[in-house]
Amino acid sequence: MNVLSELPPPLNRLKKPPKKLYYRGNLELLKLPMISIVGSRKASVYTKNCVLNLAKTLSNAGVCVVSGAALGVDIKAHEGAFPNTIAVFGNGLDIVYPRANLKAIEQIYISSLAISEYEPGTVAAAHRFLERNRIVVALSEALVVAQADLRSGSMQSARMAQELGVKIYVLPQRLNESNGTNELLACGKAELINDFDKFAAKFGSPSSEIKDEILEFCKAGANLDEALAKFGDKIYEYELFGKLVISGLRVSLV
Repeated sequence: MNVLSELPPPLNRLKKPPKKLYYRGNLELLKLPMISIVGSRKASVYTKNCVLNLAKTLSNAGVCVVSGAALGVDIKAHEGAFPNTIAVFGNGLDIVYPRANLKAIEQIYISSLAISEYEPGTVAAAHRFLERNRIVVALSEALVVAQADLRSGSMQSARMAQELGVKIYVLPQRLNESNGTNELLACGKAELINDFDKFAAKFGSPSSEIKDEILEFCKAGANLDEALAKFGDKIYEYELFGKLVISGLRVSLV
């Protein structure tokens, strides 16, 4: 398992920064502007769709999306931003957790970046999720809480963000469907995101977009055999994350 030679500078603002970070994947992502997206494991269909679209918009603007690879909001954030995404884990990177996200996590290991402060063999545990959250928050310029109950890990992340001076944003939600984010908004602790493009432009821009060789190759439609010969199984990875559509012997953008 690889170990970072030094901590990313944003983590040094933590009272108890991790002693070391293990990683798998692309360290170049740490050089991009980073925005964290967190939220409920039992997010609504509406929230999941919003998160997918927001993460995709951020990625297209050259922003890396950070989250915790959990069910619900987290994994949708990774899927939308893929491959420009960082997953922070509350377990050793030789253990895939949650297993329901197996395929997505394996692709993050290969094409994105996975980090953890825990040694290989360390199993997931509730207190480690809370410890993980501080890394998710501290890495980023801003925190998006997509959907949350009043008493939840996501609201704890919001409190961490306040302590660190990380600005908090929320999505529009109906009454009683996300009492946590509605409370943050009502108390003036968060700002509302009502335009994804304008939000992404605060932290990146289309001109800074990272050119994706695979998407460029397939944007006008491509022969599947040619795409596989050039990029191998990455074509199927991109299909898994909803970046490409394979129909017959053709592959094209969504």
